[in-house]
Amino acid sequence: MIYGYIRVSTEKQTVKNQQLAIQQYCKARRLRNVVWVAETISGTKKIEKRQLGNLIKSVTSNDMIIVTELSRFGRSLRMILDVLEDLLERHVTVVAIKEGFELGDNMQSRVLAFAFGLCAEVERTLLSERTKQGLVRARKEGKQIGRQKGQKSCKYKLSGKASYIRREREKGRSKRSLAQELHVTRTTIHNFMKLKKIQ
Repeated sequence: MIYGYIRVSTEKQTVKNQQLAIQQYCKARRLRNVVWVAETISGTKKIEKRQLGNLIKSVTSNDMIIVTELSRFGRSLRMILDVLEDLLERHVTVVAIKEGFELGDNMQSRVLAFAFGLCAEVERTLLSERTKQGLVRARKEGKQIGRQKGQKSCKYKLSGKASYIRREREKGRSKRSLAQELHVTRTTIHNFMKLKKIQ
């Protein structure tokens, strides 16, 4: 079996770019009947709490998993290596398009996987450090970082939804029903309606 694994961290991101890249890879190599596994979840979540965990358990010898990049497996070096170790022990081929890797159950593949994971971890650490240094520099220059103390945000989870909520309430929709549809808590929608003076 050939699997295309796709992961995005938030609902604001799209899986289309990853899917297109995998489709192009398969077309160029005449690989057909790809089984798609896509999920919207943080790469920091434990493997067993993700669809990836079920995929790892279900694959068998000579299966192939294609990802756009190895970082789709996780956000830490340890997590990426754990996934690769599990898959390689099951004799599953892992293709990472961006890095140009086709990893099998051999020493060279393990070395490449370790090197990539290490680089990704170092890159994230350096990015975090640069961000922190930039914030410190900005504060020293007197720039305002974030909201001022006591200042309320003008951006809400339900921003832009006031008209829709008002119309639905006029039709008799309950707060609970709207909260479920808009993926917020009942308290959030209650407070937003109070702010916007929606009955």
